[in-house]
Amino acid sequence: MEPDERARLEKLDTIVRSDELRAEIYLIVDRVCTALSEKPETLMTWEPIPLDIFRQKLPREIRSGWIFVLRAGADTGAERHPNSHQRMMTLHGSGDMRVRADAASSRWESNVLVSDPSAPLERRWISIPPNVWHRPVVGRNVDWVVVSFHTVPAEELIEEKVDESGAGTKQKKYVEGK
Repeated sequence: MEPDERARLEKLDTIVRSDELRAEIYLIVDRVCTALSEKPETLMTWEPIPLDIFRQKLPREIRSGWIFVLRAGADTGAERHPNSHQRMMTLHGSGDMRVRADAASSRWESNVLVSDPSAPLERRWISIPPNVWHRPVVGRNVDWVVVSFHTVPAEELIEEKVDESGAGTKQKKYVEGK
C-alpha cells in the first residue's frame, strides 16, 4: 500500500472509530440492519451517511459515505465503480472482498476483512480504485456490516455489473437502486 493511501485510511479509521461518531454511525447501522431483516430475499441493504456527521474531518476527496449490510452467506456478484475510488472498513462480522483487475480475468484476489479493532489496518480496510472489479463474499454465520467512502456524491455513485446475458455491462446509481 502506498504511504499516501495508508495515511488516508489511517485518518478514516480514526474518524470512524472515534467515540463521538460511533453513536451516530450505529443509528444508521441499526436502520440498515432492520431493513435487511425485513427483506429475507435481499442480499444487502444500504444507506448513505450524511457527511455533516463527520464534522468536516474527512479527507477532502471523500464526497460520500455509506453503510452496507450484506447478508450472511451472500455473494452479491462482481461489480465496479467507474466514477469513484472506494475505501471500505468492516464494522461488524467479516467478509472476503475479492478484487480483480478486469472482467475477463478469472483470478480473484482474496481480501478477508475483519472487525477486530486490534487487527492490522490491512485486515480491516480495503482501497479499491475506480474500475476495479470487486466481489463481496460473506461467511455463513453473521451478516457483514461495512462503512464505505467514495469520491463522488451519493447521488452520483454508479454501480456497474456484468450483464446477465453476458453482452457487456449494465449500470445503475445506488440511490436509485434500493
